[in-house]
Amino acid sequence: MSVINKLKALARQLKRELAVYRLVLKHPQTPWVAKLFLGLAVAYLLLPFDLIPDFIPVIGQLDDVVIIPVLLYLALLFIPQSIIQSCREQVEAEVETK
Repeated sequence: MSVINKLKALARQLKRELAVYRLVLKHPQTPWVAKLFLGLAVAYLLLPFDLIPDFIPVIGQLDDVVIIPVLLYLALLFIPQSIIQSCREQVEAEVETK
């Protein structure tokens, strides 16, 4: 498998995961704590400021790579697996119909 194909597959998987998280955020049974952590992860990703500025070599870029996955992990700890699974199935069904 070429590097381009691997990157395309990774991009598709990331797009699906983002769709799953979007559905999880909207799900009525998702605990508010999980919604808070997911919201913080999205906000940290999109907002123009960081806890550690990006112009600081290495550490400035690593904070994004560490903080966002930690927030996602914490959110997933609070979400029941049944909700995540139903959202994944819904996304897969949408992908198959396209």
